[in-house]
Amino acid sequence: MNHIVDACRTILDENENNGHTMPAPNLYPHQWLWDTCFTSIGIRHYDPKRARDELLRLVDAQWSNGMIPHMIFESGKKYRQDRDVWRSRVSPYSPDHVSTSGMTQPPVLAEAVQKVGSNLSTSEKLKFYKKIIPHLFRHHIWLMSERDPHSEGLVLQIHPWETGLDNTPTWMNQLHEHSKPWWIAALEKLRADGFVNLFRRDTRHVPPGQRITNTEALMIFDMIRRFRRKGYDITKILHRSLFCIEDVGFNSILARNNSILVELCDEARVKVPDQLLDKISKHADAFQQFWHEEDGYFYSRDFITHELIANQTISSLLPLYSGLATKEQAGRIVDCIKNYKTFGLNHPIPSVPLNNPAFNSERYWQGPTWINTNWLIIDGLRRYGYTDIADSIRDKSIELVNKHGPYEYFSPIDGKPLGASEFSWTAALTIDLIQSK
Repeated sequence: MNHIVDACRTILDENENNGHTMPAPNLYPHQWLWDTCFTSIGIRHYDPKRARDELLRLVDAQWSNGMIPHMIFESGKKYRQDRDVWRSRVSPYSPDHVSTSGMTQPPVLAEAVQKVGSNLSTSEKLKFYKKIIPHLFRHHIWLMSERDPHSEGLVLQIHPWETGLDNTPTWMNQLHEHSKPWWIAALEKLRADGFVNLFRRDTRHVPPGQRITNTEALMIFDMIRRFRRKGYDITKILHRSLFCIEDVGFNSILARNNSILVELCDEARVKVPDQLLDKISKHADAFQQFWHEEDGYFYSRDFITHELIANQTISSLLPLYSGLATKEQAGRIVDCIKNYKTFGLNHPIPSVPLNNPAFNSERYWQGPTWINTNWLIIDGLRRYGYTDIADSIRDKSIELVNKHGPYEYFSPIDGKPLGASEFSWTAALTIDLIQSK
């Protein structure tokens, strides 16, 4: 296993740039929220201070309202177009010293802080915790306040990128049904949507068949344009909104990280604000609203109608990570993971099950296997006592990277490497999986 660790370390070192680790050279040059968290979890094994500093760089871009943005942009003329798409300065809450996106990503930061802290000396760990915990308080309170406007307990997402699963079918179906402007529909009908490739960085480096479609890219950009016009003000964004989703995967990650945040505070002897404890309790109580007893699945929910969106994806498995699934529910999720007609493919775990009409073994989050979601589910399986299947998924994940290198994602059918090569979180989490053997 040493040769795999050495190869992954080399890639992580080569991808380091300006105080953070790029997800992939050229394709992803900026700093991303959950990429940084996953990457730090691997880097901590050989350079915990670097991992700590990358997390601190992340929270340095926190908005004054508490949001940690999903992207922090590099400076310089080369990336001006990226920054201009978002224009974070239109919000009074955005930081003055750096340009960011105007939305967030799954809140896996508390997990990363705890993992990195475990590799620091006791004094360095406590100093780190006390510096970063106030940022975590503000971010979690923001999530469970602004993104739960009716105080119902679950948090909503306004854009598929916030889930981290960019073109997941749950969101794409809703976009096509509710949020396709006439001009995009016209371009699609005329087959003139190909012009967008002139502006897409991803299709210059990765075959188009492995990425989101041009129509999806246009709809996603149109959403950003509308949010920017509204100054990223959630009240204005939700006004007359045709749909928003309470994503079960995002809420699962939030639930687990709420618990970890309380553990961090206990270790650092920091009092958790009563306001936050109340919100954590309400979120845990509301989580079961994602469960569909008849189908036996967890589904995301339409924020406006409160109807469950019966579209099973990898998000339906993430309640294992949350720790809020009952033992019976966890058992039913495990049955899905083992089922060769759904998630039990040759190279688990596919981001969309085989029996989903949207399944595509090579297209981004519509079928391929990703190491980061495997890592989350492995963690959940272990905590529910399913160590055998957790070890099997871990070993098969390591095997993929050993055979092909740390690619962005892989075909769940034949293991074909897909997306960007030399992908940082794949390299980092592979190191962590090996260290956990």
